[in-house]
Amino acid sequence: MSIHLRSRLGKFLLGIIAAVSLALALAIAMMRPPLGDLLQLALLFGITGGASALLGFFSHRLGWWRKLPRLSHTLTLGYALAAALTLLNVWITARLMFINAHDLALAGLLLLFAGGISISFGYFLSGSITQTLRDLVRGAEQVAQGNFSVQVAAPGQDEVAQLARGFNVMTARLARVDAETRALDAARRDLVAWASHDLRTPLASLRAMLDALADGVVADPETVGRYLRQSQNEIARMSALIDNLFELAQIDTGHLVLQCGASSLSDLVSDTLETFTARARERGVLLNGAVAADVDPVWMAPDKISRVLANMLENAVRHTPSGGQILLSAATQNGSVHITIADSGPGIDPDDLPHIFDRFYRGEKSRQRDGFSGAGLGLTIAKGIVEAHGGRIWAESKPGGGAKFHVSLPKTGGSAEAPV
Repeated sequence: MSIHLRSRLGKFLLGIIAAVSLALALAIAMMRPPLGDLLQLALLFGITGGASALLGFFSHRLGWWRKLPRLSHTLTLGYALAAALTLLNVWITARLMFINAHDLALAGLLLLFAGGISISFGYFLSGSITQTLRDLVRGAEQVAQGNFSVQVAAPGQDEVAQLARGFNVMTARLARVDAETRALDAARRDLVAWASHDLRTPLASLRAMLDALADGVVADPETVGRYLRQSQNEIARMSALIDNLFELAQIDTGHLVLQCGASSLSDLVSDTLETFTARARERGVLLNGAVAADVDPVWMAPDKISRVLANMLENAVRHTPSGGQILLSAATQNGSVHITIADSGPGIDPDDLPHIFDRFYRGEKSRQRDGFSGAGLGLTIAKGIVEAHGGRIWAESKPGGGAKFHVSLPKTGGSAEAPV
């Protein structure tokens, strides 16, 4: 026997004992019967109360209410049994008290009338309970069919209302998870398409150049050297794309390991600017840097923050037209390090701005290949790395007024090596 069943049976027996005790107390206070009549009345109450307890126990054991098709029928039958027990107790008591036949018949008629009213009232009340349960059943069927937007009315404060509210919370969460899952699936399909495109072009070029070299179509040393250099560039492009995918997978699974320590951010800024100087010069873009004297040291993983700077600077160089300029600056603000990359490009479309850090998202402009590899992953990876450091990253832009990317990092941190 379960704990809940023992608790319900215990409360049921306590209710019967309380009813018998209250009835005897009222009889003594109102009727003052002789001792013999009081004992007889107590015996009657005890027998009928015990019979009621046995009936309730065996009803529970047999589980007859589970065979009824509707809960309203079960509740109505319960009211009917309660009315029948009341009628039986009063009838037996009246017979023992030698009430005349006319009064006994009148009492029985009144009890039958009261029992009918009680049953009708109970059926009416049960309808409000079962209606919510029927709504829950229909809602569960819709959820089973994939409709997670269903909601059920939950009036009241009883257990059924709590169940309905819990159902609504569940469906709301399922709807949110379903939307996120669908968006992620769509993004993954886009990733496969974009990655396939970004790999197909360099692979085709690489195959053509290697075939030309293998077949002896190209023989002069200058052309051979140029083909080999182009092959190396294509291999580097594919390698960068694969590295991006691998690092994004580490971020998604929480296996990105940060080897943090007190490091020089000014050195990272200088190295990043030096790396991109030649590329920016080819595009006619001027790079500038400005680092405050009090920036260093910063508690960070230098290789990861260097990746963040490179991804953001590459994005800025890609979208800044010839004759434009880019400023990479770093300063200390309220115990944190604030890094800003500002460009003089056309800015970010307002429709794209809320999504530029989303996985696999690429605005219309960034989908155009211009010699840089990637499938819309650079800013997503930068966001994951910054957040793994306990910082945040965001962007500001006005159409035609350039774009600003901001990174805020805490100057101090925790353990030297930790997966995130």
